[in-house]
Amino acid sequence: MNNVVKKSTVLLVLFFSFFSCKDLTELNINPNGIQPDVVNPNLILPTVLSETAKAFVNLGFQNIAGVVQHTQKDAWFNEHNDYDWGGDQSWTGYYDLLRNNDLLYQRAVTMNLEFHQGVALVMKSMIFGLITDLWGDAPYTNALKGEQGGADFITPKYDDQQTIYTGILADLDKAATLLSKPKASYSSIVENTDFYYNGDPTKWQKLANSLKLRYLMRISTKQPEVAKAGIEKIVANPAQYPIIDDASADATMAFVGNNSGDAWPSNTVFDISGSNYRRIKMCSTLLKPMQATSDPRLAIWAKKVEIPLKVDAALPTGTDKIVNGVRYFSPDKVGNTQIDTDPDYVGLPPSVSQLPSGYNFNPTPGQTSANPHVSYLNEIYMQAKGSLLKARLVSAAEVHFILAEAAQKGWAAGDAKTHYEAGVKASLTAWGLASSYATFIAQKGVAYEGTLAQLIGQKWIASWTNATEAWFDYRRTGLPALTPGPAAKRKALPLRFYYMRDELNLNKTNSRVAIEKLETTANSQSDGKNSAWSKGWLVQGTGKPW
Repeated sequence: MNNVVKKSTVLLVLFFSFFSCKDLTELNINPNGIQPDVVNPNLILPTVLSETAKAFVNLGFQNIAGVVQHTQKDAWFNEHNDYDWGGDQSWTGYYDLLRNNDLLYQRAVTMNLEFHQGVALVMKSMIFGLITDLWGDAPYTNALKGEQGGADFITPKYDDQQTIYTGILADLDKAATLLSKPKASYSSIVENTDFYYNGDPTKWQKLANSLKLRYLMRISTKQPEVAKAGIEKIVANPAQYPIIDDASADATMAFVGNNSGDAWPSNTVFDISGSNYRRIKMCSTLLKPMQATSDPRLAIWAKKVEIPLKVDAALPTGTDKIVNGVRYFSPDKVGNTQIDTDPDYVGLPPSVSQLPSGYNFNPTPGQTSANPHVSYLNEIYMQAKGSLLKARLVSAAEVHFILAEAAQKGWAAGDAKTHYEAGVKASLTAWGLASSYATFIAQKGVAYEGTLAQLIGQKWIASWTNATEAWFDYRRTGLPALTPGPAAKRKALPLRFYYMRDELNLNKTNSRVAIEKLETTANSQSDGKNSAWSKGWLVQGTGKPW
């Protein structure tokens, strides 16, 4: 018994001696995880790139596509068609991305990895650019510093848009310099972690300079001297400032399609019901001008109607029948129903889903909306992945249209006609239609006319699935001349996202300062200043878009 007691005492002494020597912080280290202070940047990079690309698609293919009337929905349509957004549009996911990206940058600095530093600065610029484009003033200078503690960082101030755009342009300059060396000069590039460019620093440098063109044009109405000087500097020094000038350098990310999280958002592979795909239809606002110019992209993006409608005055009263795949009506059967009898493509007009009779004799108005009389998206958008199913972040088409607009302004940015035509060609090439260019560019309405309306119109079409850029162009120029549908929440298109309720409650002082700087309009109505129809700095005093 004494021996047992002695042995137990020895074991207890050893037990407490062992654990008393251990630092408690060591015990809290997750043995199955990687600590932020030692993580390899190549382990962070894929998350930053993939989640950013998906965020752009979720905007540009979903509700913002409804705002700029690329698409409309004929079921569960309030947000998409009518801008009934409420006050809970959150930027939390974007700041989560920025925190990961900041870790990528800090680790790249510590390890002296210039390629990764440059990439991180490009992504920082893209995400912060999106935040200020969508909301207006936002936490920037003091953002991403919550671990330092204190009210200045836990509830950071909102920087004004001018400060944010200035910071973005500076970061892109720094990124372009960091990415200016031959690939062999960089260390630790793991090609398959770079979902955009496979570790090619030259293409990343082109993206940095092309993003700079995007934001210079964004501020061109408010700061024309800054925009003019910046664009002219890039154009005058192509060797120093290479840009995305052909579709092979477009910033895109293909979808892997292994599960619902990495598949195209309207796919019916993982969404077995096909609900999202079935609800999205082409909008007639986009479809009609594409039809008028025999645009070859239309057949890539949309399906022809399964059952066209035809009204025949010679038919007996009460006729409603399908013959050889066409649904025939006598005029009395049509009555006041709004219909489109085009035999090939039929789009949904904006907000038309509110019509009680159902547009084009929709047989299932409401939540399911299986309608054989309007144009669904092409069947490629039912797939989880495919050669054309890509997040399209920045394209050669966009870059050439920016330079064409700059040239139209009289800036030394090259020849407007040349850039316009290059923009059209780049868009067709991106969709596998390069061989159609010569015929298409000769079409009336496509052949260069020298107007901003035509230029922005083609840029609007080319922004398919990246509708955020079309929205921001509309806000800046009022083009295309889009008008809301009859059931839209306001009689004008929205201009921004609401600041969310959580931010108004948790960062009350700073959010209130930002809201007070917004300019109310006749369309702000009962929302007050924090309205989707109030104007931020970028459009205040411009008279645009309305």
